[in-house]
Amino acid sequence: QVQLVESGGGLVQAGGSLRLSCTASGVSGSISSFKVVAWYRQAPEKERELVASMTAGGSTDYSNSVNGRFTMSKSITRNTVYLQMNSLKPEDTAVYYCAAFRGVVEYWGQGTQVTVSS
Repeated sequence: QVQLVESGGGLVQAGGSLRLSCTASGVSGSISSFKVVAWYRQAPEKERELVASMTAGGSTDYSNSVNGRFTMSKSITRNTVYLQMNSLKPEDTAVYYCAAFRGVVEYWGQGTQVTVSS
């Protein structure tokens, strides 16, 4: 069993920064064991969208809307992935979810709210 717990969300003014964390736990919850770990977000009345992803080898990819502003990283010792979000915009307001993929199995966190005021 694997659990993903996100933290770090909150209210910030436009132009500000936040760092989200996603910590994995459980019998087979090693961050290094997942083929891909990713951050998604879902704004009200919108579909969930992929924001950033990282392969087991550390390669990252970002959506066009956040490229250059968001950075994904990981700490193997802390079994945690991070999403550093800079130059935040009101349109970044959403619930942010951490997801991890191993073969056909996927795991999701409960989400953390990010609200950016103008």
